[in-house]
Amino acid sequence: MSTSTTSRPEIDVVSLNAELEGLDAGQRVALLAERFAGRVLATTSFGLQAAVMLKLLKDHAPAIPVVFIDTGYLFADTYRYGARLEEELGFRARVYQPNITAARQEALHGQQWEEGLEGREQYALIHKIEPMNRALQELGADVWISGLRRSQSSTRSGRAIVERQSRTLKIYPIIDWDDGQVERYMREKALPRHPLAAAGYVTMGDWHSTTPGKKSASESTRFNGEKYECGLHLDSGDQDFQI
Repeated sequence: MSTSTTSRPEIDVVSLNAELEGLDAGQRVALLAERFAGRVLATTSFGLQAAVMLKLLKDHAPAIPVVFIDTGYLFADTYRYGARLEEELGFRARVYQPNITAARQEALHGQQWEEGLEGREQYALIHKIEPMNRALQELGADVWISGLRRSQSSTRSGRAIVERQSRTLKIYPIIDWDDGQVERYMREKALPRHPLAAAGYVTMGDWHSTTPGKKSASESTRFNGEKYECGLHLDSGDQDFQI
């Protein structure tokens, strides 16, 4: 059941950023779980480095609900990897899907991801943004934890730990981790790897919009190199969330 946000106090983004800057990732997650209990959720894509945030949540904030947006077009290996992480880390993601099946979407609208910028934005709205809005509403959340990192792409290089997207506060506990830190954490915690990491993938999304590529050119492996953000983590000026 959703919780009304009308009586919730306004969050000072500048002060929260300053407070989180002085903490490590685990401390950040623990603080968010305590301060925003009942109004915070986390998301996972079950992507290449998803295990890092999921392990941090497991160890420091196991009560925070984890949302998985299932577009219907993910790699089979991604679904299997997600099931393995759930089993090994002992949690169950709350799955949100589009209100239209993949078969019906293609029958009525075609393969929108091949129809230029307008088609891709409409695809993102139907398959990612609307389900995410629904998750925020149903879980009564206005604080959203994500595993974005600055080093992943140029669109993320200038992001702060905390930012506001419409009425939703987005917080990135590992935003300042580089690839080396991620790799060390994966090894230290013996976290399982996404099967497609060994196949040359350096980023992960829908099968129709993601290709293998070099780490130094990861932005060219998404959407034919024309954009990097998947629709949930929006570029400046893109369609915003409703809540």
